[in-house]
Amino acid sequence: MLLRRLTNELAVAGQITPGDMPGLAAQGICGIICNRPDGEAPGQPTYAEIEKAAAASGIKTAYLPVVMTAISDEDAATFGRVLDELPSPVLVYCRSGMRSTALWALSQAGKSPVKDIVEAAAMAGYDLKPLLPRLAQ
Repeated sequence: MLLRRLTNELAVAGQITPGDMPGLAAQGICGIICNRPDGEAPGQPTYAEIEKAAAASGIKTAYLPVVMTAISDEDAATFGRVLDELPSPVLVYCRSGMRSTALWALSQAGKSPVKDIVEAAAMAGYDLKPLLPRLAQ
């Protein structure tokens, strides 16, 4: 599984599986945020399955499902609070990692320079240009 670093304490990934938990724990991941709604795609593991496997590996989890086209400012604020509450380093995931990256970026708007947020996402392989107007607000 490819973990892409947004910061020293935050990585992003596409869909993970319960079987990934021992490896994530071995890499030092202490918290996981799931941004993918259950049932979004056939065969996708449920959050409950991820949560159970994570707990068995000593990893704390949180469920914050969102739809990319409907991410609200409240979703971003909740993401920021959850991120602060989980032990780090944290892994956030969705289908491809893009919506998790967008949530992180929106949660950082006003805390970090937009240029730094966009560059961190680009270094991880995610293009935030469509979010620039929201990030600049």
